[in-house]
Amino acid sequence: MAVPTDNGAWIRRFHPAPDAPTRLVCFAHAGGSASYFYPVSQALSPSLDVLAVQYPGRQDRRAEPAFEDVPRLVDALVDQVAVWADRPLALFGHSLGATVAFEVARRLQARGTEVSALFASGRRAPSRHRPAWVHEGDDDALISEMLKLEGTDAQMLTDPELVRMILPALRADYKAAETYRYQPGPPLTCPVYALTGDADPQVDVPDAESWREHTTGPFALHVFSGGHFYLNRHAAQVMALIRRHAADGVVVGHARA
Repeated sequence: MAVPTDNGAWIRRFHPAPDAPTRLVCFAHAGGSASYFYPVSQALSPSLDVLAVQYPGRQDRRAEPAFEDVPRLVDALVDQVAVWADRPLALFGHSLGATVAFEVARRLQARGTEVSALFASGRRAPSRHRPAWVHEGDDDALISEMLKLEGTDAQMLTDPELVRMILPALRADYKAAETYRYQPGPPLTCPVYALTGDADPQVDVPDAESWREHTTGPFALHVFSGGHFYLNRHAAQVMALIRRHAADGVVVGHARA
């Protein structure tokens, strides 16, 4: 299988690790971009070859329309990920990114390419739908939601030009997340690791625990202190967990940090 020699539009490879036995593909949250995972790539390389997905509608792809629904996004994305499957692929997604990673894993498995592990962070299980309409609100409502989740530097949101650039992709991402509906199908067979904050206003522990229903393989739930972006505070522990389980599928049970 030929492997791309450059990053292309969809995949960013900040610290190439061509000798790593496993690749880790990272999918960002609503409003997020590939650069969110630059520190992850820096920390995990060269033990993992870290790839970060750049969705349309942001940063250097801001002139492209952002996708407003998960299935269409996955349709466009899955081939971009599959081309890197010359070695085991582990997938990590946070919030909206966890849903996208799950659907990519399903598509790959249906093609005969099973991922080595799925890390689903800050997102309720696909089968745990909760009605939400943030994407239908005005700009102030979107900004308020960003501030509530503490994932964006509040200072950025006082700059009208930055807000103007961020909001279209953010609104599209929220629409994709809030209109997503799980379509029943064969479960994954790879290990699934659910990660969540104990004070996340969008995900409670039973929501995260329900990821267990979506694999016939091993499952572990890891609960950290903090809110929706708990991983900013616990980055070292999260990366240690990924490094430990990306390739070998070892499950240590239900852990609490």
